[in-house]
Amino acid sequence: LVILSRAGPNAVMTEFQEKLRQQHENSMHKELEKLLSTTSGAEAECSRKDFEGFKQLFHRFLQVKGPSVDWAKINRPPEDSIQPYERIRAKALPEAVASGLNKLVVVKLNGGLGTSMGCKGPKSLISVRNENTFLDLTVQQIEVQRLRLDEEDLYPRINKESLLPVATNMSLTGENSEAWYPPGHGDIYASFYNSGLLEKLLSEGKEYIFVSNIDNLGATVDLHILNHLMSQPADRRCEFVMEVTDKTRADVKGGTLIQYDNKLRLLEIAQVPKAHVDEFKSVTKFKIFNTNNLWISLPAIKRLQQQNSLDLEIIVNPKTLDGGLNVIQLETAVGAAIKSFDNALGINVPRSRFLPVKTSSDLLLVMSNLYSLEAGSLTMSAKREFPTTPHVKLGSSFTKVQDFLRRFESIPDMLELDHLTVSGDVTFGKQVTLKGTVIIIANHGDRIDIPAGAMLENKIVSGNLRILDH
Repeated sequence: LVILSRAGPNAVMTEFQEKLRQQHENSMHKELEKLLSTTSGAEAECSRKDFEGFKQLFHRFLQVKGPSVDWAKINRPPEDSIQPYERIRAKALPEAVASGLNKLVVVKLNGGLGTSMGCKGPKSLISVRNENTFLDLTVQQIEVQRLRLDEEDLYPRINKESLLPVATNMSLTGENSEAWYPPGHGDIYASFYNSGLLEKLLSEGKEYIFVSNIDNLGATVDLHILNHLMSQPADRRCEFVMEVTDKTRADVKGGTLIQYDNKLRLLEIAQVPKAHVDEFKSVTKFKIFNTNNLWISLPAIKRLQQQNSLDLEIIVNPKTLDGGLNVIQLETAVGAAIKSFDNALGINVPRSRFLPVKTSSDLLLVMSNLYSLEAGSLTMSAKREFPTTPHVKLGSSFTKVQDFLRRFESIPDMLELDHLTVSGDVTFGKQVTLKGTVIIIANHGDRIDIPAGAMLENKIVSGNLRILDH
């Protein structure tokens, strides 16, 4: 018996796909309830709130019918949509700009510092209030009020084949140690709105938030950018400013700004079709990347949340767990919202506004004499003859902060260093100087102690070098 549907094949396929999506969604909801049943009390309530956000993300993921971008429609941003920082800085700072600090809230997003270097900390929000003068503004002159936000949300990783959680219970250890992930920072808008914090800040007269990654030591409050925002007529004010900087070969995976459907849009590498990844990484076609230093209008966030018109692309991030299981994690990026705001702008800032410390290699750079701390900002030493930073690659023996500190009696002089690679069991004595290209390799079972006062210039050091107390 063959039953023929009056509907065409496309309609039948659409109906089948819809039923399949509904089945995946129902199965996910059941599995999440099973997970919640393995915990209780405040932890269960907190996890249930996390899961509500995850359910919405999973629902949107199931609705996606194809790539989030059509590569053929991607264009470079118009020149007037990416302003050079020099033009912003050229404007004289009026004394009234100090009052603008009263209208600013600084948000630091917890990033990858914890997992990569053995540190951990919650998201934090800082409200900045000015003193009477802005000319001598320093960290000490800014009153900082810390407000605790929720700890980092955790979402379940999804089995790529079954589209179900890989976690068997709510534990974060043992067999579940790889079952969870932080979902990215795109939920900041809903978190501000749903918690009532947005309304509270608006009632206090706040107008903008300055968002940056907590591990970016170059992301300080810039009065020139603040002045640019506050000096615009109310009907033409930028609702969203993204600081970008010139891409180097170390930044080829960083998200970039594009023009798409007549709007500025953030393009992340996870959204790029495989056939175009090399093109995306090109330093010649995509010359800038997102520092994730963002200036966002609070009234605009409220409007977009009320209209439910914040459309953040879902980033599907594939991972392979240690046991070989293929999983996906669903993420959103805070910068992806740029396309939803009016009068969005990119500002091409100097590299000094982007100094991330995600690894011990980054930490070595900022602790060295390459940088000095002036008025709360890290600046490149005037004694460095060229503005680029050395390329530093420290091996796994330096990964954790405690191991890193134990291996340096003092941080070497790196003013004339171009490249440093260190691998294996290596330690540095006091007052070591590194110049040019230095490569130090201690093979398995060997140890190299760089003696105090040593000067290495364009050297390769290998083998075994032990220095013992007499």
